Amino acid sequence: MKIAVIKYNAGNIRSVDHALGRLGVTAEITDDPGVIEAADKVIFPGVGEAGTTMKYLQERGLDQLIAGLKQPVLGICLGQQLMCRWSEEGDTPCIGIFDEPVVRFPDGQLKVPHMGWNSLERTTGDLFADSLNGSYVYFVHSYYVPVCRETAAVSNYMVPFSAALQKDNFYATQFHPEKSGDPGESILSRFLKL
Repeated sequence: MKIAVIKYNAGNIRSVDHALGRLGVTAEITDDPGVIEAADKVIFPGVGEAGTTMKYLQERGLDQLIAGLKQPVLGICLGQQLMCRWSEEGDTPCIGIFDEPVVRFPDGQLKVPHMGWNSLERTTGDLFADSLNGSYVYFVHSYYVPVCRETAAVSNYMVPFSAALQKDNFYATQFHPEKSGDPGESILSRFLKL
């Protein structure tokens, strides 16, 4: 099985690679369109800023490539946000797989960014199933996707938000499965078995 991890100016690529290694999988970290298209599964991780990252992807044609992939694709953190239509961060048009906005948590109630462990609720779909309902996973983010039709798991920090999304062959988590212990490992393992 060929796993491609999309390489761009993102901060958590190595931790994703290590998590896959713990599952016995060797991934190729690449920005080569041919390698990405030929992979059995594609992971689109990310820690960073929306506008800068979209510019990097657009300069290499990776934004259109990602949107056209037919194999299972998993976006993580910023990867989930960039798979949406638009981000409030820098007023950034994104890839548009999920026709949803990405908005900033309101100031003044709790600390932003949201960092730490939160539970998953209303889990559904191929990766998130009922068995993960109530599981705690690790988040680091200032922006979120509101709960919508494609929401596959909900979490709550000041407001309910999409902890995970699913549409066709596209899956995405706002949390970091590679840093989320057993629940995260379960999600990555399910993704690899799709």
